[in-house]
Amino acid sequence: MHMQESGEMYLETILILSRTKGQVRSIDIVDYMSFSKPSVSRAVGLLKSGGYILVDPEGYITLTDAGREVAEKIYERHTTLTELLTRLGVDPDVAAEDACRMEHTISDESFEALKRHMNQFPNANPDSTH
Repeated sequence: MHMQESGEMYLETILILSRTKGQVRSIDIVDYMSFSKPSVSRAVGLLKSGGYILVDPEGYITLTDAGREVAEKIYERHTTLTELLTRLGVDPDVAAEDACRMEHTISDESFEALKRHMNQFPNANPDSTH
């Protein structure tokens, strides 16, 4: 099943929040993403019905295996692309914003090629002087 960009963003947010806060509720997502409560509620419902998250009776949200797989893939893309752009001299805030857009559209083939390139030159920085 192909997931839309917004679903990927929600799953990535749940992953990040679960790593930083431990437990995640809808209000945490509202605060983190600056989205409205109705928008988050709708997205949580869709992710739950799609089998990507579980919501317990107290409202705590956890990723299913399928949800975690998508979230970790997007998070890896985000961090790798941000690092690459920063290495290329892009302002870190701009790099993070651009990575957020790119992480949803880059093909698996292109992303793997970028990772291989970065691993070949782990300390590469075009601004460094020799």
